[in-house]
Amino acid sequence: MKYVDEFRDPRRAQSLVREIHGRVSRRWTLMEVCGGQTHGLLRYGIAEELADAVELIHGPGCPVCVTSLAAIDLAIELACRAGTIVASFGDMLRVPGSRGSLADARSAGAAVRMVYSPLDAIEIARRNPTEQVVFFAVGFETTAPATAVAVQQAKELDLQNFSLLVSHVRVLPAMESLLQQPDARIDGFLAAGHVCTITGYEPYDKLADQYRVPVVVTGFEPVDLLAGILECVSLLESRSFEVKNCYSRSVCRDGNQAARKLMDEVYEIIDCDWRGLGMLLQGGLRLRPEWRHFDATFRFGGCSLPVIETPECQGGLVLSGRLKPHECPSFGGACTPDRPLGAPMVSSEGACAAYYRYRGAPIDATLNAVSD
Repeated sequence: MKYVDEFRDPRRAQSLVREIHGRVSRRWTLMEVCGGQTHGLLRYGIAEELADAVELIHGPGCPVCVTSLAAIDLAIELACRAGTIVASFGDMLRVPGSRGSLADARSAGAAVRMVYSPLDAIEIARRNPTEQVVFFAVGFETTAPATAVAVQQAKELDLQNFSLLVSHVRVLPAMESLLQQPDARIDGFLAAGHVCTITGYEPYDKLADQYRVPVVVTGFEPVDLLAGILECVSLLESRSFEVKNCYSRSVCRDGNQAARKLMDEVYEIIDCDWRGLGMLLQGGLRLRPEWRHFDATFRFGGCSLPVIETPECQGGLVLSGRLKPHECPSFGGACTPDRPLGAPMVSSEGACAAYYRYRGAPIDATLNAVSD
């Protein structure tokens, strides 16, 4: 496949593995903050192949996983109201809140729809003028522009029956919060390529300088990941705390200017509750006052029931990189993809789901299988 096969080349991957082993003078701890990268690192056996040179820990790189319980509980409550339809992405439907998931609510008769785009929710509202349609908008800066387009379109169509439950979150504040933890042991970051496609990588300069950690933007294929790891350990070995871009085919320093302008027009930055990390300063987005009439919380109010955490789930420790998924007592027993206790086992980008599916795959065999 053009533009993909070269980034899955087994010989190039093994060459990068040897370079990494030859470059390190000690074992470094790197954190990736992208669920797609987590799955790539496990799928291609990279974490195991580099285990004696680099410890790879998995941060809050899954936006579905960090969506607050309160937001999920409110979405379920709205879906159970007569005359209301709640729409969201497929992964979000199975994430448990305090009292089950949106999928559970749908099984009990609530009006819940899976969509592939916020524009699909616009179409549902257009076709059902007597129903209130709420789009449960989740995701990092990657998906926030599409939600902004949807609310603009709703205004143009004068849709009085459409609103948004906005749970978009910002990655950089989460990275800073992790570095501020007393037990932080992160030597460097692999930054999320898809997020940086929108935001660019200039915002990471201050983080790298202030906390003395290198930040390397990388993609998702095995050669992308290994090249990013090599760059990161090379910076660490030379005591250079910079931001480097190893995903230049998709990312530039200033990001997508049109998408950033659109987000500035529609959203304002707020403090936000992240599942597993707590309240993060400037960690989220909400609609600006001029768009507030499309805000489901403004239109319908907040959740009427208290939030209840599941004590058996150690997802918060997993999301903050303090616990590997397989170290959780519930992993693979009480908690599986079919019976998830928490979000990281549900989402296609969740670290627990990645460990459950891929842990133990050897890099050479996996890469050859992909290439074939």
